[in-house]
Amino acid sequence: MDLDLHYRKATENDIDFLLDLRMKTMNPHYEASQLPTDRELTLQKVLNQFDKANIIYRGDHPIGLLKINRTDDKTEVLQLQIDPEMQGKGLGRKILTGILDEARETGKTVSLSVLKVNKAQHLYSALGFKTVGEDEYSYFMEFSENEKI
Repeated sequence: MDLDLHYRKATENDIDFLLDLRMKTMNPHYEASQLPTDRELTLQKVLNQFDKANIIYRGDHPIGLLKINRTDDKTEVLQLQIDPEMQGKGLGRKILTGILDEARETGKTVSLSVLKVNKAQHLYSALGFKTVGEDEYSYFMEFSENEKI
């Protein structure tokens, strides 16, 4: 399967796509965690740090969202969502591997959080992320090349 992915900075014209994507990818996890899934809260999540949002394309088709914050010493994956129809094809792994390769080159730590009910945590662990904290609903994970053996 062709995994040639590219990114485009999100614009206001993408909000409907991103709202739909978030509802498809996150609402089942929010419901399982007994967290609210109303449209207004979902829209707030879409708009939070919108300036860091990138639409993920495979060919001409938008398939997901990568919201990422890069600082001098850290890369924070704020949101990574792949359309459920495209999940299980290695796309998330490819995206994260690219981020981790960049972190290795620059000496940065990569961090993210994942809901405890989200099976994506297994992918993160397989890629070398370690759980560094948690709250009632989420695990906080980091990848640091310095910690790898």
